[in-house]
Amino acid sequence: MSAVIGSGRSQTPSQAAVTEQKMFKFGPVAIVWGLMAAIYLGLRVFQQEFGFSVGLDSTTPEFESHWMRLFQIEVPLIFGTGFAVWLYLWFTRDKNMDSLQPKEELRRYFSLVAWFLLYTFSFLWIASFFGEGDAVWHQTVVRDTSFTPSHIVVFYACVPMYIVFGVSSLLYATTRLPRFAKGYSVPLIMAVLGPALILPNLGYNEWGHAFWLTEEIFSHPLHWGFPILGWTGFALGGVLLQALTRMYELFREIDGTSEPAKATA
Repeated sequence: MSAVIGSGRSQTPSQAAVTEQKMFKFGPVAIVWGLMAAIYLGLRVFQQEFGFSVGLDSTTPEFESHWMRLFQIEVPLIFGTGFAVWLYLWFTRDKNMDSLQPKEELRRYFSLVAWFLLYTFSFLWIASFFGEGDAVWHQTVVRDTSFTPSHIVVFYACVPMYIVFGVSSLLYATTRLPRFAKGYSVPLIMAVLGPALILPNLGYNEWGHAFWLTEEIFSHPLHWGFPILGWTGFALGGVLLQALTRMYELFREIDGTSEPAKATA
């Protein structure tokens, strides 16, 4: 292991551990996790406080001041931040990946794993807590608008957040890693774009509820698109397999036990 992460000469285990820590820094991931958790918990507390008190009638001034104001703040804020991150990743892309050194490429793979950790963390809140809460809300309270206290949080705050992290992961991979830049990774495209399509699928869902007045049950055909698109997130396992295969090759190159392998898709 010391030769794998060293600089061409043997290292003591302690030196190797320090070098390996620099490959992947968990601190930034933990900080963003904490920030995301604070946002999600804050939204849940807001729902608890104002859901039933001012969230049952969309025609009241209180609904406008609490829930529609939240909607008007969160959508441009989240997508605005996302566009800023996407532009940064694009304009700082590596334009000469053919000369990328194995150690730097390996470090970037660890950074890609960090993006995946943030993406899956954001997706878990949709697939479990807020997704289930949305169904319970609409089974309990008859909707009078598409902008319910549940939808304003789950569809217009939480979904945009994981779209931001998903597209960021895709951009990072395709602008900094030769294996993903020189070809199309079907698992990566599925894992990012599939769940992202949940947001436009909301339009079909609301259209159906408005014209057919269907009940809020999980098995209704109107809801089939949500789990199907969500299940495409499992393609992330295929992306990790592609990444781990290349990381194994890089470890061997750095260790000097194999010839450099061409990073093809």
